[in-house]
Amino acid sequence: MQSLENKKILLGITGSIAAYKSCFLIRELIKAKAEVRCVATKSALEFIGGITFSTLSKNELISDLHHGNNWNNHVELGLWADAMVVAPASANSIAKAANGICDSALIAIYLSAKCPVFWAPSMDLDMWHHSATQQNIEKLISYGNSIIPVGDGELASGLIGKGRMAEVQDIIDYLQRSL
Repeated sequence: MQSLENKKILLGITGSIAAYKSCFLIRELIKAKAEVRCVATKSALEFIGGITFSTLSKNELISDLHHGNNWNNHVELGLWADAMVVAPASANSIAKAANGICDSALIAIYLSAKCPVFWAPSMDLDMWHHSATQQNIEKLISYGNSIIPVGDGELASGLIGKGRMAEVQDIIDYLQRSL
């Protein structure tokens, strides 16, 4: 198993109730001695405040394509990272990435990334099983992306089944095996 020590991990956070798990993921990546930078969609910030991601990662959060005067930070971050991990990855962000719809800093960075990209989907049971979502997942895989398997259990809606974001330790283990 590979160490994450000195790895540059770009963590993408999208709008999902599982965004809270990203905080624990950041902490575990830091404990593994990885350098972590975060990029969040606007909808992710409706679940968790940006100051939390900045504080935990010890780096400024990116959430806007036109961040300050640095309009090309998406290119720089895409080149900086050893790995990009999108956790949680909502159905919306997966669809945008699969189809090249570049309307956020996260998708701009994804489209600029030269590193392996890992998606940890998080959505409700019916959304996960919908053929559009499954086609988008297949597109991402065809582009060389990795999909971290979803969990099976109780979902935020109260339904039980597949769609939960993988547990933090499962994501760490997946990264260690893959990088």
